[in-house]
Amino acid sequence: MAELVFFSGTMDCGKSTLALQMDHNHRARGRGGVRFSRNDRAGESRISSRLGLQTDAVEVMDGTDFWEEVMLRRTKGQRIDYLICDEAQFYTPEQVEQLAKVVDEIDVDVFAFGITADFRTRLFPGSQRLVELADRVQVLQVEALCWCGRRATHNARTVDGVMVTEGAQVVVGDVDMAMDAAAGTPAVDHGPVVGYETLCRRHYMRRVTAHGATLMGHQDPLLPFEVDACLWQGSGGTSASGS
Repeated sequence: MAELVFFSGTMDCGKSTLALQMDHNHRARGRGGVRFSRNDRAGESRISSRLGLQTDAVEVMDGTDFWEEVMLRRTKGQRIDYLICDEAQFYTPEQVEQLAKVVDEIDVDVFAFGITADFRTRLFPGSQRLVELADRVQVLQVEALCWCGRRATHNARTVDGVMVTEGAQVVVGDVDMAMDAAAGTPAVDHGPVVGYETLCRRHYMRRVTAHGATLMGHQDPLLPFEVDACLWQGSGGTSASGS
């Protein structure tokens, strides 16, 4: 029987790579499917992996109706056995419900891939609905790493290498941008470099990015690094009182 499966993980853990691999495997067995994505790093109507793989996809918009997308293709004689839905965290809750309907009513498998929580550790609405409705939620086993070497559990947004916790929920960027800022590479233009970085919980809570750790490594801290990192002004923190 068809299933709605949500493959979840932090950035940089191979979600899009798995999406492309699953699409390849199903097509190799004669199954027909459609690839969907939204706000991919490679641009509109693409699914891309950081390993360099990419392919075309249908861009999901606010008005996209998955039930209509499937029925229109079937009406034209196209075989639809499964859907690959990448960047599913950006889908609306209503679109996730449409995906569940596609599974239940016309027996089409749906494989959704996405991040569970945003840079503020709050659930994306689409991911929350997927957790609520999916037949299975599978956390990917490929571990993204924090700059310290620990397993990364949180996605952090950075501006010029400094972690931020306020702003719009959706701002498209990539981990490569954050790493460029951490290395001190200047931006192509003269505006702020917005990127993302995966951090362990310890360094997420203390707001210490790779860029911040590099700068602190060139200083002589008066207190132990792990104790006082959250008070360093370059970490993006506010103050000891949290005000």
